[in-house]
Amino acid sequence: MPVESGNSAAARQAKQKRKSHSLSIRRTNSTEQERSGLQRDMLEGQDSKLPLSLRSNLLDLFSQIEREFENLYIENLELRREIETLNDRLAPDGQTFEGADLAKGGLKTKASHSTSQLSQKLKTTYKASTSKPRSNSCHARVGGTRNFSVTGWELWGGDSWIVSSFKATTSRAVCQLVREYVGHRDGIWDLSVTRTQPVVLGTASADHSAMLWSIETGKCLLKYMGHQGSVNSIKFHPTEQMALTASGDQTAHIWRYMVQLPTPQPVADMSQQTPCEDDVDFSDKDEADGEVEGPNDCPSVRVATTTLRSHQGVVIAADWLVGGKQVVTASWDRAANLYDVETSELVHSLTGHDQELTHCCTHPTQRLVVTSSRDTTFRLWDFRDPSIHSVNVFQGHTDTVTSAVFTVGDNVVSGSDDRTVKVWDLKNMRSPIATIRTDSAVNRISVSVNQKIIALPHDNRQVRLFDMSGVRLARLPRTNRQGHRRMVCCSAWCEDNASCNLFSCGFDRQAIGWNINIPALLQEK
Repeated sequence: MPVESGNSAAARQAKQKRKSHSLSIRRTNSTEQERSGLQRDMLEGQDSKLPLSLRSNLLDLFSQIEREFENLYIENLELRREIETLNDRLAPDGQTFEGADLAKGGLKTKASHSTSQLSQKLKTTYKASTSKPRSNSCHARVGGTRNFSVTGWELWGGDSWIVSSFKATTSRAVCQLVREYVGHRDGIWDLSVTRTQPVVLGTASADHSAMLWSIETGKCLLKYMGHQGSVNSIKFHPTEQMALTASGDQTAHIWRYMVQLPTPQPVADMSQQTPCEDDVDFSDKDEADGEVEGPNDCPSVRVATTTLRSHQGVVIAADWLVGGKQVVTASWDRAANLYDVETSELVHSLTGHDQELTHCCTHPTQRLVVTSSRDTTFRLWDFRDPSIHSVNVFQGHTDTVTSAVFTVGDNVVSGSDDRTVKVWDLKNMRSPIATIRTDSAVNRISVSVNQKIIALPHDNRQVRLFDMSGVRLARLPRTNRQGHRRMVCCSAWCEDNASCNLFSCGFDRQAIGWNINIPALLQEK
């Protein structure tokens, strides 16, 4: 009797599954008329002020939604079976498919593309805001993006928490949430730490304001309210008490600040509330959805020292060049502008990008600028020679480059909506020296000065840490009670601070201070 091969058996099983799937859909469609008849009978027996035709249309729409969810549920079940079949076949060889590996394939392409599009629309809408932000609507949209992430976890990574739970003790010691900075009335796009004393945290928000915070106490020290639109970035002068903010009102402002630090308070031990590194939130409950009252006793500044006005679109980012005598701004008008701080005059207009710019960054010790764009490229501008301003274009990504930053050495690290982060060598930029592949779009990244640890803020509410060779070091803890509840927009290191050496902010209207035990983190690697 002939023996059926493994491949033919698997093909027959797949065919039977597709057949059962199609039968299920036909059964669903066959009952459509019966459902509609029952619904109309129920309509006649119910008392409502809505017209009958309107109620009927509503029921038809809800029926269509129910059918779509039913079809998706069936597809998910079939995909689960296929994964189990593949794992059974690969088990004898010691190989299995996990969520991270499947994310590289084509099975998640359609869903991930939809999620990325929704996230991009959200970012575009609120960074361009020049009127009073509608916070409730905003968070509803962000919540929609988050639901895709929860569903994806249930399908692709549902068993990963079993392995991760064994890391609970180590995770508490390595990554701890220390403090939350709450007071903004809308999402926080950017944050930065001052380079001079007193050391404070600065945040830029879609609520048209920027705030300065005491790192140790979490108290708001100063609020800047000079912009008429969303404040999209904040950077501090290297030697003076001045801040540079970029806004959706098409301007960048330079303003001075004077703050007095309050008496530090004992830091609460948050480690007992941190179950494990990869803890997963099954609840859609969001404690930050309510209105947040801003600090009432926080002094404010409403007038800028200098206003830079040359852009014709949203100013999405700005940064100080080394020395602090010039600044560079990036805009949705596809140009980056170089200004003289003392005279406010436009020195150079850096053009060449085909689409809107998303970020700009300056080198900490050299006159170099890197700009990122939605045209999937980032450009390196060299101002070291006053007579020659060279530019190099790098095409290493397949989607929007959300940020590109310099390290203290000779590296550039770029992040993208294509879910990758790439490390480049300034001496040889032909190809990246390391590529990090993730499961979610990457926003404004940061690299620690001393150990060169990359902090990746994601659309899916996670923050992950990698080294420069692309090895994953940790994933910051997030639970129902702590961590970000919306997409994480930015990260910033401050290694010299004893209590908090990493900060993150997101569209849940809060910034978070973390304590990362870097020696223990590197020892685990």
